Parts: sequence; structure tokens; C-alpha cells
Amino acid sequence: MTVRALVVDDAADIRLLLREVCRLVGVEVEEAASGSDALVRLTVDPLPDLVVLDVQMPELDGWETLAAIRRDERTHGLPVILCSVRSRPADLARARALGANEVVPKPFAIEEFAQVVQQVIEGAA
Repeated sequence: MTVRALVVDDAADIRLLLREVCRLVGVEVEEAASGSDALVRLTVDPLPDLVVLDVQMPELDGWETLAAIRRDERTHGLPVILCSVRSRPADLARARALGANEVVPKPFAIEEFAQVVQQVIEGAA
């Protein structure tokens, strides 16, 4: 079975890095450059198996995007990994309250991110 992820980040270089790390663990990647672009992509079948979401983005940030994903009956159970430079205890609590499955602080080690992706995929199976 092919596992698919939607990687959402406004920085093209970060999307490239996340895409390559996902591919290392056998995950196919679609990309979105904004939260609003991600929400549009999540209206089309098939849904990805996982969303990797940056928090700090213009227009619609990761917090708002995650909240919208959780409010939508179609996507509310979709696993979401937040990647963010915002990793204070209050930020981690907010991520959990909004329903993030995992939070990976930036900067991150490639091996750490790959391990989190694998754990989330295995937990969703």
C-alpha cells in the first residue's frame, strides 16, 4: 500500500527537505504552499494518509489550518504532524489541544523527523 503525505509550508526549501525525508521512508508527497491551498487539496479524493504542517505561514497559519482540518467531518481523523520553530510549552499544549498527532520542532534532525513520520503512519494503520 502506498502511503501519501501532504506537506504544507510556505518555504519551498523546507517543502523540498520534508519531501525528500518522507521519500526516504517510502512516503509519496504532495505539496501545498499555504494553509488555504492545503484545505483546497483536502477537498479532493483520495485524501492523503498524513499531513505535515508548518505553523508560521502568512494568510492562514498552521493553527488555523489544523483547526479547520479537525472541524471538517471528512478530515477530522487525518493524522497531522506540526513542524514549527514555535516549541515553547504553551505552543506544544496548543498543538495538542487542537489535535496535532505530533509536533516536531524546527530545526530538526532528519532522522528524528523520519522516525516521527514512521510512528504516525504505523499508529494510523
